[in-house]
Amino acid sequence: MSHDLVIKNGLVILESGEVQTDVAVKDGLIVAIGENLEGAEVVDATGLIVSPGMVDAHVHITDPGGNYRDEWEGYVTGTAACAKGGVTSIMEMPLNQIPATVDGKSIEIKYAAGKDRLKVDVASYGGLVPFNLKGGIQELNDNGVAAYKCFLGTCGDRTIDGDFENVDDYSLYEGMKQIAKTGKVLAVHAENPDITDRLGEIAYKNGETTLAAYVNTRPVFTEVESIRRVIYLAKVTGCRVHICHIACQEGVDEVVKAQKEGVDVTCETCTHYLYFTTDELDAIGPVVKCSPPIRDAEQQAGLWKHVENGGLDFVTSDHSPCTPDLKDKENAFEAWGGISGIQNNVDILFDEGVQKRGLPLKKFAEIIATNPADRFGLEQKGRISIGKDADFVLIKPDAPYTLEAEDLEYRNKISPYIGREIGAQVVHTILRGQTVYSQDAGVTSEFPGVFIKK
Repeated sequence: MSHDLVIKNGLVILESGEVQTDVAVKDGLIVAIGENLEGAEVVDATGLIVSPGMVDAHVHITDPGGNYRDEWEGYVTGTAACAKGGVTSIMEMPLNQIPATVDGKSIEIKYAAGKDRLKVDVASYGGLVPFNLKGGIQELNDNGVAAYKCFLGTCGDRTIDGDFENVDDYSLYEGMKQIAKTGKVLAVHAENPDITDRLGEIAYKNGETTLAAYVNTRPVFTEVESIRRVIYLAKVTGCRVHICHIACQEGVDEVVKAQKEGVDVTCETCTHYLYFTTDELDAIGPVVKCSPPIRDAEQQAGLWKHVENGGLDFVTSDHSPCTPDLKDKENAFEAWGGISGIQNNVDILFDEGVQKRGLPLKKFAEIIATNPADRFGLEQKGRISIGKDADFVLIKPDAPYTLEAEDLEYRNKISPYIGREIGAQVVHTILRGQTVYSQDAGVTSEFPGVFIKK
């Protein structure tokens, strides 16, 4: 039987573990796994790891920008960075685009903004905000969102009409009841704003300017308290929940405890929490500022243990870019909080996890692809298996390189990883059987990505 594409001679990560084999593709789907397969197109993966393409479940694309954020990350550059970084599917957050994605009208605006401009596949979050409790949540469900997202921590610009807004406790409770009826998952940014905002105000007035001081205004307990509150309301409402970007091991402990009690809750951490520590932040500068903040080496070690042992379900980028002027601040408290990182999820996680810590390849594939796809019902994604979408990333191990700004596909070429030596390389990315990136040819000029509607 002739196939459209065969990936030959690679070490392929299957659900049962890695095996040296060939993978065949026809009509965008995986149709055969075995030896001596033949195809019209052949990709030689000798010496390479063949992994399912990454499913990054936490990505911010600011398109449309609504005349406020037009120079932030758009679909073209954002999904190009995905392709170059081995990310074949993303779940896009309902902010920072204008208008925020909170009802039927706004999600249609977003779909229109991305039409014919996607280099990878995109599933959408709908927002839970205080002002969409009278029909907006159901409209989002009817228009195909894969999940929902809310902020407990302060977010949004109140001077911009249509920007996102964090929930109060009543909005969280009522929204969770409504989302529970859809059967979909609510992802939550869990920080206590009453405490963190006030601590930040006090530090700023006292003349604090450093990132280390910023971290101190967002202590671990402000994460843990919010996570506990979300879990309790999940018990009350029956809402399925997911805790975003946990930066402390105690937060993961709360999720694991709740899972054992039967609560339908999962959690993620981000690549930057597994890579940077507090003591190096000020040497790097505000480009590495984020919320929750990057914590100390002990917390990082605890997060890695949870990655290895399964307490953390998956890892995301929380790619949240802005324009350089919003990062170029002498005072860290005045800088935008968000990290540009989606292009360097796969290579850094492979290097830090597999190569430096001995993370099994099967676990690596689960945390970057299988688990997020399963959690959010992306049935065709996340694994190399017959009948699934032919989404692959080919990784060259033990191949160190130093990341330069010109390597980045982002609209604004800023990232805390610039200048870092990374010990593995993404050499080829395939979306539904089509090459969207190779080291030889670069990122495709075509736009084969589609919106995944649930």
